[in-house]
Amino acid sequence: MSINPRSMLTVCLQVLLSLVILLASIWACLALYYQLPLDMPWRVVGILLWGSLCLFTLVRLWRRSIWKGLLIYLVLHGALLVWWNNLIPSNNHQWEEDVAQMTSGSIEGDQVTLFNVRNFDWHSETEYTPRWETREYDLSKLTSVDMLTSHWGMDAIAHVLVSFGFDDGQFVTFSVEIRKKKGQQFSEIAGFFKQYELSILATDERDAIGVRPNVRGEDTFLYRIDMPADIRKKLFLSYIEQANQLIEQPRFYNTVTANCTTLVFGMMQHISGGLPLDARLLLTGYLPSYVQELNGLTDGFDLAQLRSAGRITERSKQAGQSSNYSKIIRQGVPGW
Repeated sequence: MSINPRSMLTVCLQVLLSLVILLASIWACLALYYQLPLDMPWRVVGILLWGSLCLFTLVRLWRRSIWKGLLIYLVLHGALLVWWNNLIPSNNHQWEEDVAQMTSGSIEGDQVTLFNVRNFDWHSETEYTPRWETREYDLSKLTSVDMLTSHWGMDAIAHVLVSFGFDDGQFVTFSVEIRKKKGQQFSEIAGFFKQYELSILATDERDAIGVRPNVRGEDTFLYRIDMPADIRKKLFLSYIEQANQLIEQPRFYNTVTANCTTLVFGMMQHISGGLPLDARLLLTGYLPSYVQELNGLTDGFDLAQLRSAGRITERSKQAGQSSNYSKIIRQGVPGW
């Protein structure tokens, strides 16, 4: 019994298009789940309706005409994309208090003024004394850059912070944060679907660094970055530029393309160029090994030594709210 090559080709095409439609439909259902402006029972109805329409296109694709079934789905998905692309980020929502303000900065020569520097006293994850401050820095006194990775579960995933030190004893930490609306919880999956806006916050080290091991129970590591003075200054100014821009042009957070690592990577790529793309930019817990391969960490130590000496979890807990917090957490850190 011979097999008709044309029939085999048709079946293969049907299978391929069905898989594409299925994957696109899953994305669409998640988009509707996270963004459809309806209460939950009606949102489910909307998702089921979409699923029914997709099933109808698959039936047409297999039983009638491949091209008519594909055309129907393209029209449906095109209409969905029009709606999706009209979802605009906004800074005008009721925010959780820890992201209620946005940092901005002004620059006059080497003198920098940062507005809305967060300096909360954290008593628990939900109890804190809020403080938003205005602070001034002299860029001619900028002497150090440190990268911190803070882990809350898997070794591969960490939140990344960057802290700048000045020879007058001041430190300021920049953290790329999601802006959660009142009552929202963070979800990596939701982060793909325009659920959160993006913010760059400048904070006191006892705030953004200390809250992670001291209150949230995270495991936190500090690495001194070997960076030329001119690049160090440009990176600091780039944080201010990006923070100011987010106030003028709100932007959605994205779990992959706009997060705590990819934004910093984009800044450094703009400043110095030539940085290779790498999976460790997404698997942020392994970011120190990427930086070391670029000769960005303190010389004379292997990564295991830097990681062990840079583990500040217990030192942070001991320092608490001490005025010497920044010095205490850096005790024994290579390059300090």
